[in-house]
Amino acid sequence: MCKQLSNIILTGYMGCGKTTVGKLIASLTGYAFADTDEMIEKQEGMSVSGIFAKEGEAAFREMETALLARMADEKTDRCVISTGGGMPVREENRCLFKRLGTVAYLRVKPETVYERVKDDGTRPLLQCENPLERIREMIGIRESAYETAEFIIDADKLTPKEAAEIIIRGANLR
Repeated sequence: MCKQLSNIILTGYMGCGKTTVGKLIASLTGYAFADTDEMIEKQEGMSVSGIFAKEGEAAFREMETALLARMADEKTDRCVISTGGGMPVREENRCLFKRLGTVAYLRVKPETVYERVKDDGTRPLLQCENPLERIREMIGIRESAYETAEFIIDADKLTPKEAAEIIIRGANLR
């Protein structure tokens, strides 16, 4: 069996704080930080919402899996990886997460997500008549995939720094 890499992979629904908490963990541990959505945007030369509009969600999900596979093959290490909210739904991606390191799920209530992202027009899956209901529905569908993480952090009432500290302690990074 090969040695697991020492990355921290952050999962959770959009707006749960993956990028904010991830950057804090990186700054507190000296790890690098990578946001998979940003990496795909750079690779494709367009925004995630542009990719969804031009190529569709299925193509975007393939790009996510290809990126994770490349990171695992290249043995990316000592990195905090903020993932797209739908990434853990694919079993293949969850397997790649485990190869890459320790997975932490930032769990938040649908109402918290709604308050954080309601004015953000860049979220393609929330461009609908009732975004709060859509958030509830999507979290419900994804919950079992998110809960395969080694750590589940109820982040609703935590500051980003508190969430980061819990993950750092839990993963023995200090």
